[in-house]
Amino acid sequence: MQISSQKGSTSFADLMLLGKTTMKNLEIIAFVLLLIGGLNWGLIAAFNYNLVTTMLGDGSNATRVVYGLVGLCALYEAYKMMKKRTTA
Repeated sequence: MQISSQKGSTSFADLMLLGKTTMKNLEIIAFVLLLIGGLNWGLIAAFNYNLVTTMLGDGSNATRVVYGLVGLCALYEAYKMMKKRTTA
């Protein structure tokens, strides 16, 4: 199935491959952010040291964005796990 008839057009298979690559990249980003969040919580528990606030500032918008992204990645990973559990 061709998206357009112009030269250099993208086929449906190419779009599906692009989608798989994009999802793989999203999963890598989610994993890295969850790793950062987990290590940060470990540092807080062990040494009362918050790496994220040390690097980005206490209460800054950047800190809130990082914490928000870590939370969204956790929800994404939980969704993937539940979806895999129901399809297996």
